[in-house]
Amino acid sequence: MTTRENALTQINQKSPGHDTGERCGECPIRYRAVCAHCETDELALLEGMKFYRSFEPGQPIVWGGEQMDFVGSVVTGVAALTQTLEDGRTQMVGLLLPSDFLGRPSRDIAAYNATAATRVVMCCFRRKPFEQMMRQTPHVAHRLLEMTLDELDAAREWMLLLGRKTAREKIASFIAIIARREATLLKRNPGGRMRIELPLTREAMADYLGLTLETVSRQISALKREGVIELEGKRTIVLPDFGRLVEESGDDADGGYFS
Repeated sequence: MTTRENALTQINQKSPGHDTGERCGECPIRYRAVCAHCETDELALLEGMKFYRSFEPGQPIVWGGEQMDFVGSVVTGVAALTQTLEDGRTQMVGLLLPSDFLGRPSRDIAAYNATAATRVVMCCFRRKPFEQMMRQTPHVAHRLLEMTLDELDAAREWMLLLGRKTAREKIASFIAIIARREATLLKRNPGGRMRIELPLTREAMADYLGLTLETVSRQISALKREGVIELEGKRTIVLPDFGRLVEESGDDADGGYFS
């Protein structure tokens, strides 16, 4: 059995009722995940069909083109979405951050490879029971539609970032995206002094942003030298003034692009 087959087998062997002690009402992504609009009775249904799965950095979650019998949300950690080209090269096409949804109801084949970039914990649901619940629970279907539209907006924003922005703006934009997301999960507005953990190594950032490792390191050093960011260790970044970072990204305060 291959590594990817083993990963899928481990997921499929988990009981739908497997529980780690985490209750939906106590979940850190409760108000951002697919269950965000669910009432108490609907949460009880989800409790009965969910199971948790952990992935270590570098471990595949699912491979593109293979059967996917589950869907789910990232609870903690970050996963990279990649696509393998015909010549064997791999292109990173997106990131799954906490509360992001993996899989599509009514589509049992994975569109992309999903690999844990950090240690990832996922809240998973068997596909068939989840699809049935969607048909019976408008709150879940509506929230999934909202998330799909948000994902579309993010993809368009990323096309702009890769196609129009300078290397410095790309780095600043990436940091700002992570900062906004962390603030949202904490039910705060991004602003002022902030501390965030970068989900990717500099090598992975370079791949994701279409830059070289040297360029990423040089631009991070420049942002640090000019006081836009402060570094604490390898992954922790302190933003003395979030507004200044946004200015460096070429965006306006709401994340839109300056024309």
